[in-house]
Amino acid sequence: MASYIRSGNAAATLSIFQGIHRAGSHIDSYTLMPVLAVPDPVCGKQVHALAIKTGSDTPTITKTALMNMYSKYGQLGCSVRVFQEVGFKDVVTWNTMLSSFVRHGLPEEALAVFREMRKEGVWLSEFTLCSLLKACTLLKAFQQGKQVHAMVVVMGRDLVVLGTALIDFYTNFEYSEEAMEIFQSLNWEKDDAMRNSLISGCVRNRRYKEAFMIMRSMRPNVVALTSALAACSKNSDLWIGKQIHCVAIRFGFTFDTQLCNVLLDMYAKCGKIWSAGSLFDRMHKKSVVSWTSMIDAYGSHGHGLEAVDMFRKMEVNNVPPNLVTFIAVLSACAHSGMVEEGRECFNSMKEIYGLDPGPEHYACFIDILGRAGQIEEVWGVFNHMVKNQIEPTAAVWIAILNACSLNLDVSRGEFAAKNLLELEPNKPGNYVLLSNFYAAVGKWDSVNELRSIMRDKGLVKEIGNSWVTVVHSHGNI
Repeated sequence: MASYIRSGNAAATLSIFQGIHRAGSHIDSYTLMPVLAVPDPVCGKQVHALAIKTGSDTPTITKTALMNMYSKYGQLGCSVRVFQEVGFKDVVTWNTMLSSFVRHGLPEEALAVFREMRKEGVWLSEFTLCSLLKACTLLKAFQQGKQVHAMVVVMGRDLVVLGTALIDFYTNFEYSEEAMEIFQSLNWEKDDAMRNSLISGCVRNRRYKEAFMIMRSMRPNVVALTSALAACSKNSDLWIGKQIHCVAIRFGFTFDTQLCNVLLDMYAKCGKIWSAGSLFDRMHKKSVVSWTSMIDAYGSHGHGLEAVDMFRKMEVNNVPPNLVTFIAVLSACAHSGMVEEGRECFNSMKEIYGLDPGPEHYACFIDILGRAGQIEEVWGVFNHMVKNQIEPTAAVWIAILNACSLNLDVSRGEFAAKNLLELEPNKPGNYVLLSNFYAAVGKWDSVNELRSIMRDKGLVKEIGNSWVTVVHSHGNI
């Protein structure tokens, strides 16, 4: 079973396990481990139930596998409950809990787990320190991350294991020199994962000379090029992105769907929408991500009709859309003022595809209606969302406030503003948005009052900027 699951053959793993269970053979922790790695959350819960029934859920190794299974499928609460049930927690159990919080974007909770580990006197492994570095990155806590690096050095830990995590950490804070020093200190012990991480970091920080120097020292691989292209997409760096595209063609990597998806996104973010479309048409295998990326590309460039047309082609090609696809279509409709198409798309989520709209979908639909002047329908949609027990997020309140501003709905706009500031009281953008609302309805005293509140709180509006590539250099405007 372990061999099958390692080779990605989940069906064979389940078949053998079912045979063992039907034969009435003894099931222990080691029998359950490969089955819990099967990529199926329903199957995982059934195996958990069987483990409880047979009493094989008590060993630490089983509990740890269950924690990891629940965490991978987004059920962090279940993972925490299993962790609390573990009698003897070894370093692997602690590491699983630590990495689960990091995986779910909860770095403060991850650090709390680490502090508890220290209190319990648990030995810290390289994997503990890797997760800790990721938590520091998420928290933007550079000094704490440097302290972790110091622990690595003082404790004499294996830099081959920790090298990639340290490189990621330093490049995320734009300290490329430190990342290069770590890379060069390893001499012959470098692997592709480490090189890929450094290439991505160098491109992200616009250290192209170093990135291409590392590329020349290795045979390019899909992961390295995908990482570098993602950085180009973030920086809107077309010139470097096109060079990487050439490398991908030369080495025959354009058959890789994930690489093509990132290439498509890079061209779209750099304003080359027709290049993105041409690449999409030539893709050998299109995934739901490919279709969604193309819909988003058209929508973000104001080509709403093409975005909706792409969505319909996706349906014809029997590619089921996901929640992200619907956000892309609804956003495209909002940018292009396509009210009926947006309404049809929103309604089809539940009626045709059985997908429950989330707060982000409601926010997009409310934005569409608000721009079209349909303020009463905006509140109808909002009340429907509340009736379905969906908690309004800041994005929903922002969409409602914008709708009220455009339609001069003062009293209900102030209600939306109150709720927005309760959710995010220290975000400068919210005060600017509310100030614009009061200006639109002519309440200038309230505009001045908001500016005074911002000054008293020390809140400063974020300065807008754009990057423009001129030949081989960048300029910030």
